[in-house]
Amino acid sequence: MEAALQLVRNVVPPLAACKHKGQAGRIGVVGGCPEYTGAPYFAAISALKVGADLSHVFSTQDAAAVIKSYSPELIVHPVLDSPSAVQDVEKWLPRLHALVVGPGLGRDDVLLENVKGILEASKARGMPVVIDAVSVASSPVPSSQGPPRPRSDVSPRLQDGLWLVAQQPALIQGYRKAVLTPNHVEFSRLAEAVLGDPLDGGDRSRAVLRLSRALGNVTVVQKGEQDVISDGEQALTCSQEGSGRRCGGQGDLLSGSLGVLAHWALLAGPEKTSGSSPLLVAAFGACALTRQCARQAFQKHGRATTTTDMIREIGPAFSRLFETSAGADGGVAPTGELCL
Repeated sequence: MEAALQLVRNVVPPLAACKHKGQAGRIGVVGGCPEYTGAPYFAAISALKVGADLSHVFSTQDAAAVIKSYSPELIVHPVLDSPSAVQDVEKWLPRLHALVVGPGLGRDDVLLENVKGILEASKARGMPVVIDAVSVASSPVPSSQGPPRPRSDVSPRLQDGLWLVAQQPALIQGYRKAVLTPNHVEFSRLAEAVLGDPLDGGDRSRAVLRLSRALGNVTVVQKGEQDVISDGEQALTCSQEGSGRRCGGQGDLLSGSLGVLAHWALLAGPEKTSGSSPLLVAAFGACALTRQCARQAFQKHGRATTTTDMIREIGPAFSRLFETSAGADGGVAPTGELCL
């Protein structure tokens, strides 16, 4: 744990008065529809509180005003259900460093088709993309003869955001700047869809490693009692203490945090991560941070803890994990310096 946390510390950029707005990260969140306005807010505000300078949300028109009302800090674009949604988002991509796709996306076919185009445009630019788990539940079954084929036995209700991946596996297959964040149930569905059979749940590290390899070394984060992360080459387990509270929205905190950390880690490069994949290190950092936020919030609020309480803990949790000499109690030094 400590060695992995140190790798995360290595990629966190120091704060400096000479920097200008935007250098620490400009993150986009694609999601938000009338039924689900909280998720994109949680992801976008978490990105800001981790340290991004600007956070954009690309939502449907009806959801935009609601999301904007949650915080004046967010830049909200009411374009996701527009006929020109792909073009409207694509023109912003050169100004963004990472994209978080899926929070509050819903199951509308028009939105999903627009997201398909946005993902294609993001890939063309080589942009890191964090994909929320609901968007990957119906990936294709690999075929021994030819490319992976779409599943025929996944119900429409389970298809959600990336049923489009089942139709066009190349959308994410082999794209090493993508990170998927399924929970236990979503991971099982994804594994069965991609591999054609459920994975052995007894060895989670091997299961996540195998799934990542099958997807072409896409980084996979299986959330659970302990989070298991793999890029198909190695696996990390995050056992940072969290809490027993399982309220909705925690995954959005993780995905928003991961968007920022992915940008920082890729910018720092493998030399700062001791040769490990930068996205693997970023994912570990986001998992540790989310769990630490949950722990601190639970210590204050117990059973009444909500994701809003956890988001309030991002600053103190980040400082405790990544801005002290060893994540220990005591004096807090600016990032990049050590307390001696």
